[in-house]
Amino acid sequence: MTNSLAPGALASEIDRAFERLSQAGFADGLWRRTLDIWSPDRGVQQKVGNRLGWLSVLEFVTPARDRLLGFAEGVRSGGFTDVVLLGMGGSSLAPEVMRQVLGVAPGYPRFRMLDSVDPDAVRDAMANAATSLFVFASKSGSTIEPNVMAAEARRRIEAAGHTDWASRFVAITDENTALHTRAVAERFRDIFVNPADIGGRYSALSYFGLVPAVLMGADLDRLLAGARAMADACHAADPRVNPGLALGAVMGAAAASGRDKLTLVLPRKLASFGLWVEQLVAESTGKQGKGVVPIAGETPDATYGSDRVAVAVKVGTDAPDAGAIERLRASGAPMVSLEMPDTNALGAEFFRWETATAACGWLLGINPFDEPNVQQAKDATKALLDTYTSQRRLPAPEPHASIGGARLTLSGAARTQLGSEPAERVLRLLAPGDYFGLLAYVSPANAMIAGVCDRLRAEVARRAGRATMFGFGPRYLHSTGQLHKGGPNSGVFVVLVAPPAEDLEIPGEKFSFGVLETAQGIGDFQSLDKTGRRALLVQLPRPDAAAVEQVAQALLKEI
Repeated sequence: MTNSLAPGALASEIDRAFERLSQAGFADGLWRRTLDIWSPDRGVQQKVGNRLGWLSVLEFVTPARDRLLGFAEGVRSGGFTDVVLLGMGGSSLAPEVMRQVLGVAPGYPRFRMLDSVDPDAVRDAMANAATSLFVFASKSGSTIEPNVMAAEARRRIEAAGHTDWASRFVAITDENTALHTRAVAERFRDIFVNPADIGGRYSALSYFGLVPAVLMGADLDRLLAGARAMADACHAADPRVNPGLALGAVMGAAAASGRDKLTLVLPRKLASFGLWVEQLVAESTGKQGKGVVPIAGETPDATYGSDRVAVAVKVGTDAPDAGAIERLRASGAPMVSLEMPDTNALGAEFFRWETATAACGWLLGINPFDEPNVQQAKDATKALLDTYTSQRRLPAPEPHASIGGARLTLSGAARTQLGSEPAERVLRLLAPGDYFGLLAYVSPANAMIAGVCDRLRAEVARRAGRATMFGFGPRYLHSTGQLHKGGPNSGVFVVLVAPPAEDLEIPGEKFSFGVLETAQGIGDFQSLDKTGRRALLVQLPRPDAAAVEQVAQALLKEI
């Protein structure tokens, strides 16, 4: 739990944040669930009250220890070669962190996480469907992505000759959801019903995180022991010694002062942890025109401006890039340094960051437990799919320019600011305090395209001197997507969509995985446009790294 703070240019602002938290008795109010500390509005109080189950999650999961371990042992000895998690956002990112940081213990099935509807990603994750256990994780039970993934998984299991397909499915969901009802009726292998008052992004220490953890052979006792110690420490009334409130105070004070780019400086071993923090912070704080913009996975040689606040994490002897830390300090950025004794301290860090994000939201005067703008992109996607279903065509915006075979379309706000300048000059709109968001609807497993995207991101950071983000769709719709539309209007976005080289039909639907993926990309662009964001939609002719490179070079040339 070791942490230290170098306040940099914000010493007085951070002190005031500490005082506000202390004077309000925030720690006591949080743990006692005193709802009027959040807002005098009864509607807001009710929404907050329905999402505070994460505070008592350890009391819920600890008695389930033996059940969890017994379940995992049954799977381990059941002849499965793979476990495939079907989920999105908060239902999948914590398990992916544990897979990458802790790894899968010897003797346990290989663990795969599928949070993409790209046909190549679906095919890859389900390559061993005949010998896989599928974990269908959805809080609401109605999220489109895991539902269509599950339909394809069932098709493949039955095609392999397994008539009792449901014995190869496990459900994690809330009580009385459509998934819960279905899992009971169809007799899934097991059903884990989570407390309904835990939001998806605060669910790392609930069944959504721990069922996958035990299926990987993680040391459940050590994970929970660390989380319990952190929870105890986060009861402290003094925010200066409360590890969650101390971090939240820095985040909130920095954002309120214009240093809203929360820069995570992590060792390579913790890279995936940055993506979990990204979704927690972005979706929790990005609303009402406010928010903390989490920056994860940035190149160590990025240029740091006066809009930065940083958190550096060390795990054991594995430290983050020293040069990046020194340059952040030289820029005047407040710096929080955290030290994890080992990777099993992940349980503690999950709880620290959840507490910090709640405190940050309170300091910013927003409800950190809702996501008011997420539905916008879902609605836009549904409208596009409805048109496709009835007309067998997917409406696409008319282009303002083309590069090779790629069609470029500007949002209204971007067109207004560019005036008569061509669309490929969109990155000139990046002003001081802005950030660049690159959003790609292609397979996360396409290493060549991912490499081009990483280089584009790095070059924008170097040439424009701005913070940068990169996310695969539709994953980011369930994490940073809320911030993009509801947070500060300081992002300039490039949305890449491409038809798959080989599509894949969705059982029981009138549209394919490829059509769904493209509709989600276009739908999100429309949502960005509707909320007045500066964005460029790039409709690629094919998912080809050379096509992406051609567009990238044209955009970079104009900075």
